[in-house]
Amino acid sequence: MRLFDILYHYHSKFPKDDCLVKKEGGKWIPFSTKDFIDYSENLACGLLALGVQREDKIAILANNRPEWNCCDMAVQMSGCILIPIYPTVSEKDLEFILNDAQVKYVFISSDEIYKKVKSVLANTPCVKEVYTFNDLPGVKSWKDVIGFGKAANNKTKLESIKGGIRESDLATILYTSGTTGTPKGVMLSHNNIFSNVHAVRELPPCDHNDKALSFLPLNHIYERMLNYLYLYLGISVYYAESLETIGDNLREIKPHIFSCVPRLLEKVYDKILSKGNELAGIKRKLFFWALALGEKYDGAGKHGAWYNFQLNLANKIIFSKWREALGGNVRAAVSGGAALNPRLARIFWSAQIPILEGYGLTETSPVIAVNTLRPQGMKFGTVGEVIEKVTVKIAEDGEILCKGPNVMMGYYKRPDATAEVIDKDGWFHTGDIGIVEEGKYLKITDRKKEIFKTSGGKYIAPQMIENKLKEISVIEQVMIVGENQKFASALIVPSFIKIKDMYAKQGKTYPGNEEAIKNPEILKIIKDGIDAMNKGLAQYETIKKIELLPKEWTIDGGELTPKLSLKRKVIMAANKHLLEKIYSDK
Repeated sequence: MRLFDILYHYHSKFPKDDCLVKKEGGKWIPFSTKDFIDYSENLACGLLALGVQREDKIAILANNRPEWNCCDMAVQMSGCILIPIYPTVSEKDLEFILNDAQVKYVFISSDEIYKKVKSVLANTPCVKEVYTFNDLPGVKSWKDVIGFGKAANNKTKLESIKGGIRESDLATILYTSGTTGTPKGVMLSHNNIFSNVHAVRELPPCDHNDKALSFLPLNHIYERMLNYLYLYLGISVYYAESLETIGDNLREIKPHIFSCVPRLLEKVYDKILSKGNELAGIKRKLFFWALALGEKYDGAGKHGAWYNFQLNLANKIIFSKWREALGGNVRAAVSGGAALNPRLARIFWSAQIPILEGYGLTETSPVIAVNTLRPQGMKFGTVGEVIEKVTVKIAEDGEILCKGPNVMMGYYKRPDATAEVIDKDGWFHTGDIGIVEEGKYLKITDRKKEIFKTSGGKYIAPQMIENKLKEISVIEQVMIVGENQKFASALIVPSFIKIKDMYAKQGKTYPGNEEAIKNPEILKIIKDGIDAMNKGLAQYETIKKIELLPKEWTIDGGELTPKLSLKRKVIMAANKHLLEKIYSDK
């Protein structure tokens, strides 16, 4: 199946009025399956009227919205290639991508994005025009292109072009925003992505009567593939207004499924915990009793009848309120993009909010493995079982290798880079280190490039230690350092929300982040937690020194990639003075 075939599949099997829904001006605005087809086909005809040729490149920089999907389908139908770009992209990377792909037309959604695109137009002569989804003064509208399509009367030409597109043809190029160097364009065919959709078709415990909430960026293959999956299954897709309104949107829409990243789940949990800490007396005791039960949850019912009785009670009196905060209908959430803290996963599962953690890369369309709701389909601390028609093996150095229909066609214009990651036997080298537990559950232990060696010649895998450290209650973010040094240390961003709560409970005025990180009580909590964690590590892995930072690492601040991975070199450069302090002989 080609990706745009999903649209016709949806309309023929599950015609509905709320196929795609956005919120504007305080109102939810639905697009029916017929609207979706009409907009997509007319836009495709409009592109043909503009003179686009097979495999011309068209870019989109926009927030999640039905128009995004219509543009995606239209570009595919016209035989062109979609280049989705993060709206937060730097001007430097934007200019590189537009020139590298020789983009002809750009679709945008907001004045802020338009200004960014406009700033590079002088250096990107390949771009013929910019069109906007929102009405912006002085900017041409996507409706203009739709109008060209209606006037052109070229549906016959469109049908001919669609008929000539094969499943093996290139559908999209996604530029990875790596932690270093210029972005690389990952080429994915229709079949690359659809093979992923088909392999995880039984993942959502939902059908055509249900709703999904979408808020992770559609320009990333993770959310985009899941959107194709929702459409394939006939699930209505509602787009959150913004990351800030997710809580309100969940309660309004009452979705049955949504996807997220661990960072978001951590923030949700922190809010829940903060409210729990505000309770007193029996309510407080019941809250933390339920939490303690959740931390023991194993998913296999090994704790016996008495535990199950208590957990059922906890679900009625405590965890039911958690589910209500998510709208009351959530049957599962899908988590990816980074490692999920197993403790957090246990607690959510125990609260009847299953978190289906998966693993993959842009280059693998993206899913390689995922935890499921099937019997024995999940194991905490792992990313689940490898999906159908995909094969994984562990190389001698521990690297995870992958082969299957999901593996990319290659990097655009970069045969050298392609040859570095896809060997002569067709194995894609993920760059991740992992093991297979119990013969079927894949576990990621670290990034190959992030493993470093101490001056004593010992290798340290930082992600494993970082994940353990984030279990300490007042640690929000952490990065392990120590390459070519005598010992490992940690740069730590505390959870300032929790620290503010501590000050409030003690009746003290919060002095600000700079002063709070000097508080001996905070330092003791962190150091005690590190001492306890160190006992489970090899001597050379133990954390000897720490430095606390007063400001959270963010995408806008340049410390995180759009996938919320640490930009280690950037963070180290910005904190060079602290590293010198840690590793000085004084």
